Amino acid sequence: MGRTVVVLGGGISGLAGASFNALPISIKMESSERLGGWIRSVRGPNGAIFELGPRGIRPAGALGARTLLLVSELGLDSEVLPVRGDHPAAQNRFLYVGGTLHALPTGLRGLLRPSPPFSKPLFWAGLRELTKPRGKEPDETVHSFAQRRLGPEVASLAMDSLCRGVFAGNSRELSIRSCFPSLFQAEQTHRSILLGLLLGAGRTPQPDSALIRQALAERWSQWSLRGGLEMLPQALETHLTSRGVSVLRGQPVCGLSLQAEGRWKVSLRDSSLEADHVISAIPASVLSELLPAEAAPLARALSAITAVSVAVVNLQYQGAHLPVQGFGHLVPSSEDPGVLGIVYDSVAFPEQDGSPPGLRVTVMLGGSWLQTLEASGCVLSQELFQQRAQEAAATQLGLKEMPSHCLVHLHKNCIPQYTLGHWQKLESARQFLTAHRLPLTLAGASYEGVAVNDCIESGRQAAVSVLGTEPNS
Repeated sequence: MGRTVVVLGGGISGLAGASFNALPISIKMESSERLGGWIRSVRGPNGAIFELGPRGIRPAGALGARTLLLVSELGLDSEVLPVRGDHPAAQNRFLYVGGTLHALPTGLRGLLRPSPPFSKPLFWAGLRELTKPRGKEPDETVHSFAQRRLGPEVASLAMDSLCRGVFAGNSRELSIRSCFPSLFQAEQTHRSILLGLLLGAGRTPQPDSALIRQALAERWSQWSLRGGLEMLPQALETHLTSRGVSVLRGQPVCGLSLQAEGRWKVSLRDSSLEADHVISAIPASVLSELLPAEAAPLARALSAITAVSVAVVNLQYQGAHLPVQGFGHLVPSSEDPGVLGIVYDSVAFPEQDGSPPGLRVTVMLGGSWLQTLEASGCVLSQELFQQRAQEAAATQLGLKEMPSHCLVHLHKNCIPQYTLGHWQKLESARQFLTAHRLPLTLAGASYEGVAVNDCIESGRQAAVSVLGTEPNS
């Protein structure tokens, strides 16, 4: 009989971990009735696609190429909707500052010109960066790093907004080493982030396929799938069941304990099962509560990895038009503590607008505004979030009419926060797992990247660690 591997969690990380795992017996467990985690696509009454979570995947780099290869292996090539390099959604991004939308500068010409909301051309921030000494601390907040190297305006406007857009977090708390490792490593290796990014760390080998070559030739900035990104986890589920993997839905794990022979006992609500190895793709804080007493040091390290909530409000307007064309805009915390940004869904993926087509935008709400509301214990109603989102769309985009369709979803604790010293938590966890030879592998967004590509790669790496060799999906 083959080894039994149990994968905890039915999000994209767990699905990838189970998919890449070539061991003969694998059991996939998910506490809810649906798979896909935060990736969820909903079809509106006019056939429009609304993404309740991630809405586009970047094809860049080795991780982006591996995801595209996975898409091809799952037979989804014909469903891909690319955003090519010459498209407005690829070229234009905005900041909302001082009650106005400002296009972020692109290209050398853009860096040399005055570009509000920045008081000087960003060329000067780059020149300043080249003269700054290398930082000496093993970690630093994103704000401190950006202010030291690029100046206070870039730190408080650009990097503050970027942290809100990617992590729904506070740049004064998040770690540069863990949130933006390429910037941290560029400074450490080349003394300058600009030199480091220009010179690179050497070309990483990446897979090859017709879809990957097309993405490179057309300079895709991102891509989605015709029926929404949820087609990806759905295809992975089909792939798993065709391979005979048992997928247990609605089965929350109540605890993990080690047997005398070194196997895991996985306790469920009404039953239990045994496993030779466990891949955990559930949030770190959730796993910390399931571990046995003898793994208390590991549980302490994992419980310190917190997460924040985000309210996603999908809006569709009939006969409306945007004042600008682009991917969307971000909002720094100094401008609005509650609105993280607005994505212009119809610009990037007009194929998903439905019939009759309507303008789709998604307002992301979170930050200190939402954290204060959560801490106060007040009722977080759909009406509250819808009103806040419609006000933002009216004020920031001039969309003053009532939307023809609206969806509101509050995602509790959905984005892990890599705060200052996050790398030490990961190191403590790794050291404990190695020292005690626990048959447990960690995967998912809690550790080394929150983007879809990062999560898929974490599942692949988990399979590598279990198999001891590169997997065949």
